[in-house]
Amino acid sequence: MNAPALPARVVRAGLLFLGFKFGTLLVNAVTMPRLRAPEAPGPGAPEVSILIPARDEARHLAALLPAALRQGAREVLVLDDGSTDRTAQVARGAGARVIPGAPMPPDWTGKSWACHQLAAQARGEILLFLDADVRLHRGAAAALAAHLQGSGAGLVSVLPRPQQLTVGTRLLAPLVDVMVLTWLPYPAQRLRWPGATTANAQVMAFRRAAYDAAGGHRAVRGELLEGTYLARRVRAAGWRVTKVLGASLIGIHPYRSYPASVRGFSKHALRVHLGSRGLMVVLGALHFAVYTWPWLTPARGRAHWALRLLGPAERLAVNLLTGRRAPADLMESALVPLTLPSALPAYWLALRAQVGWKGRTYGNGAAVSGPRGAAE
Repeated sequence: MNAPALPARVVRAGLLFLGFKFGTLLVNAVTMPRLRAPEAPGPGAPEVSILIPARDEARHLAALLPAALRQGAREVLVLDDGSTDRTAQVARGAGARVIPGAPMPPDWTGKSWACHQLAAQARGEILLFLDADVRLHRGAAAALAAHLQGSGAGLVSVLPRPQQLTVGTRLLAPLVDVMVLTWLPYPAQRLRWPGATTANAQVMAFRRAAYDAAGGHRAVRGELLEGTYLARRVRAAGWRVTKVLGASLIGIHPYRSYPASVRGFSKHALRVHLGSRGLMVVLGALHFAVYTWPWLTPARGRAHWALRLLGPAERLAVNLLTGRRAPADLMESALVPLTLPSALPAYWLALRAQVGWKGRTYGNGAAVSGPRGAAE
């Protein structure tokens, strides 16, 4: 017996949905800045403090720190928050200043507590917070300082280019780029609506004055989506907030495996969906209908074939925009029909009252339990 055809109304709705996303992607391709290294630091260039919260990040720090220490920053600080590996030894051996983390208060999340301690020790005019899996290339810090100066912004966050992905991590890790570049047009960040202001906490560079005016990480101490909430506070304090593509200057090695990707995405999934489990389920069903269902039923007509092919074409266009043009990156689009099924374990974890990450349990954005301080 032949499988039933995809309903025509589903095909039409899917094409409209993808048309909106391609339109947003086009707007972002034209308007979102790309990070470019300045030819030379300008006179009076502000000093940069590179700040890295770390727990059990020895492997990542061994790759990040040599490049970070060549950025010409005033200082590179690593907050060692209860690591059980050689995080502190690797950081000291590379030449970074290591700060032992203090015990975490009960109403904080790990990363915000670590960043708060780093900011208290930093002496630069620009505070550049980096996750340990970020990779800096020559001129990255100077480029961010130049962007802040030229734009007048108080905060710039970066969409770093994913690098060295495995087959398992290609299923979910690139969704950060897809979400940022196809859902919210970059010019919308100028709107007064708070929901239009978003940021990527993996790479955030603040003017010290803007960071302090927003209340710093103390003001978002219970939030797992701390980057976006802090960006909104910077905007509310009267500062401009911008976002840039990392281009060839800033990359990231996100997660080591598919299971690690699932755990990472589950931590943020509910908050990305505005804290609504209903919205998360509805949008999950929509993505299944648009990206997966068309491949499970026989294609009947050009509209059905268009719906099939536009999903992978969207991923291909996003990868080209972010500079991911290796053969494996281009072939990644073939995995798109598997994306929603691969995300189901992350959705399931996110539907629970609490989510776990690095030895802690969180609920509603606040730390609920955990044996010791740890930077997420």
